[in-house]
Parts: sequence; structure tokens; C-alpha cells
Amino acid sequence: SAPDATLQQRQLYSRAVYETFVKHPETDHVFQLDMPGRSIAGMVLKPWDERKKTASDLQPVLQRELNRIAGVRVVAFQPPPLPGSRGLPIQFVIQTTDPFERLHQVATKFLQDAQKSGMFMFLDSDLKYDLPQSRVVIDRELTAQLGLSMRDVGGALSSMLGGGYVNYFSLEGRSYKVIPQVQQRYRLNTDQLKNYYIRTTSGTAVPLSTVVHIETTTIPESLNHFQQQNAATISGVMFPGVTQNEALSYLQNLAAQTLPQGYSVNYAGQSRQFMQESSALIVTFFFALIIIFLALAAQFESFRDPVIILVTVPMSICGALIFISLGIGGASLNIYTEVGLVTLIGLISKHGILIVEFANNLQKKGHNKREAIEMAAGIRLRPILMTTAAMVLGVVPLITASGAGAVSRFNMGLVIATGLSIGTLFTLFVVPAMYMLLAAQHKKQPSGVTPPAESGSAAS
Repeated sequence: SAPDATLQQRQLYSRAVYETFVKHPETDHVFQLDMPGRSIAGMVLKPWDERKKTASDLQPVLQRELNRIAGVRVVAFQPPPLPGSRGLPIQFVIQTTDPFERLHQVATKFLQDAQKSGMFMFLDSDLKYDLPQSRVVIDRELTAQLGLSMRDVGGALSSMLGGGYVNYFSLEGRSYKVIPQVQQRYRLNTDQLKNYYIRTTSGTAVPLSTVVHIETTTIPESLNHFQQQNAATISGVMFPGVTQNEALSYLQNLAAQTLPQGYSVNYAGQSRQFMQESSALIVTFFFALIIIFLALAAQFESFRDPVIILVTVPMSICGALIFISLGIGGASLNIYTEVGLVTLIGLISKHGILIVEFANNLQKKGHNKREAIEMAAGIRLRPILMTTAAMVLGVVPLITASGAGAVSRFNMGLVIATGLSIGTLFTLFVVPAMYMLLAAQHKKQPSGVTPPAESGSAAS
């Protein structure tokens, strides 16, 4: 609502929001908090078995209905799925050392360009020059001619508008504050100040408009800083089907094209957590591969065999990301799909272990490298397919899940099922080829031959 909206106006807007929420059959109950400058309302949905629409289905519908409420801007958003952040999903910070007046112009132009993309159902900036401020200017010469001082005029205004208590009085055994103040209907706007009367030294009362005039200017609601620089935060909500990564990437490219020199971008809230976790994903994958590589190197006593086994990992990950990029079932790259990708690394490595270990044993029995890998791939084909089928069927309940948490389960199950299926296909063809290229020769040790003694040791 407007920064100078009265309590009655905010209650009127809150009532309109309440009526918008309760008319949907999916609503269980509504809660509202009215605060100076803004109001918060929550729509608690019924249990899953009592409704057909999800929160994501209702969000764009509610936003269209809330946009019809005149006099107030309302955004419909869902609480963050993970702890650690709050607010809207998009919080794009523009920071600079320029004055706030210049920053306001740049942020407004950036906001208008971002709205043209059609990716956001709501977009707003926290730097707004829309707060009216009135300043009472006292005519010192005229005040002195009337025998008044600045203290007299200021004290009169303070008594009529300040709301401070001056004493206590007792009533039926209880104490109450005495607060001198004009009635509310006489202080609804600044022009009413001119009708107040103050008493001069001669005892006559003169209207306040005789000695003062009012100057009205527009100031920002708040002046925010981010990392010790002047900052404006662009907050928004994406349309369904637009991921947080796509929205932030678009804003990054737009900032690189439109922001003047001396301006930089940063992130807050959920956007900051997303950017930090996204960069941490690469580090997580890197350490996961290192740990698996070292474990395999210790098991096979070789640095070649782990490379052969892990060569299908990037292929399986790419296979899983294909379905995410296509948006199958609304899937996106999030914390749940990242957990699924890390799990996929360990699962797909098992196939390569079965083939490589069996091929090494066949080489030790006298077969050459090609014979060994062909026999190993054929013999281990059934166990590999059974392992894949068992795992894929095991995550089918995640893919077909319904109810609370179904979206997160679907994302995790989709990554594991698709990545494991595609990775298995690559394992059956790529691992044998890489084995022929990189694997060491494991020749059969002739029986009855004593290995040569080490240099410096006595022969028996």
C-alpha cells in the first residue's frame, strides 16, 4: 500500500485479500498481520487428500486476482522449501557508490527492462521515491513580532501532535496516563495544521497559519546499503515454468548490457543461497569423484582401472541433465536433483567395477586383454541389467509419488532413473573400449617359477 496509508485503508485492503483467499475451495484458513507500511497474509491449504490443486497451480491464479485490488500491490509467493533464507525467490541487488538519486534512475530503468521479458509475474524495487514528507517552516520575524519564540511554537505543536503523556490520574484504583493530543479527525492531513491556534503573549489566539507555512517533498521510503555501498534490491517472483536459474541468468545478462560503469550486482535471500549452493555443487562433485577414485585405486591397486570405471560418470550425468533441461514433469536443477546426481556417481560406478574386476581376473588366468573384456562384458551383462532394473524400479515410487513432498521426490527419482539407465547403456559399450585403451596387462604367472631375488639379497 501507499507509505502514508492509514490503518483504515490498510484494513480495507486486507479485507479484499482475505476475501480473495477464502473463495478458493482449497483454503483451510487464512492469517493476516497488519504493520505500518505493509501487511502479510498467509493462505493455509487443506491436506492433499482434500484438494486437487497444488500451491504452484494456485499461485498464478491468486496473483491475477490480487492484481485487481486497486490501491495496493500484492505478491503471491510460496515460502522457501529449505531453511536459511526468506523473502521472495528473486532478490537481485544493484550496488554502487553513486548517490541514491542516480541509483533510483538506473534501478527503475533496469526494472522496466526486466518486466518486458515476460518471465516475472511480480517485480519490484525497494528504492522508491514515493514517501511524502511535510516540513513546518516558521516565520521567525513574524513570530517575534507576536511576542512568541521558537520554543512556544514548537511546544504547542508537540503538545497537540506528539502523543506524549504529561501525568497520571487514578480511576477506581488504577492509574492511567494523561496524553494531550487533538482528536484524530483534526490531524488526518497536513493542511489541518494551519487551523490550529496558539496563544500569544497578549493572550489572544492566532491560527498557526499566521506564523508557519508547510513545504511538502518526496523522499525515499528507505535508504538501504549492501556491503557498505548504496544498493537497490530488485525482488520478484517467476512465472510457473521459469526456474530460478533462468531468471537470475537473464538478470545477469541484462545487467551486463544495461548497467552503467561503476555499478555491480549481488544477491540476497534465496537468490544468494542458490548462487552459493550452485557453486558448492561443483566442489561437491569434485570431492565425490576424488573419494571414489582413491577408494577404487586402493581396491584395484592401480590408477588406470579407476579411470576406466569412472569414464561413464559424466555420460550418465549428461543423460540425466537432458531430461531436466527438457523440463519433464516440471523438473529443474535444484537441491534435490543435486542429491540425486551425487547418488548417481556411486551407483553408475558399480557397473564398471563388475566388468573391470572380472576382466582382470580373466587376464590372470591366461586370457589376453580383448578376450578378457569380451568375456567379462558377456558374463556380467545379466548382473548389470538386474542391478539397473532393481534400482530403476526402486525409484519408481519416487517418480509416481503424490501428496506432500511429491515434487522433491519426483526430481530425485527422475535423475536417478534416467541417469542410471543411460549410464548403463554407455557402460556396456564405452567401458570395454576404454579397457582396451587404458588397462594394464595382467599376465598369468607361470607355476613353479621363483620370482627373481631383490638386489642385495642372498639367493637361497
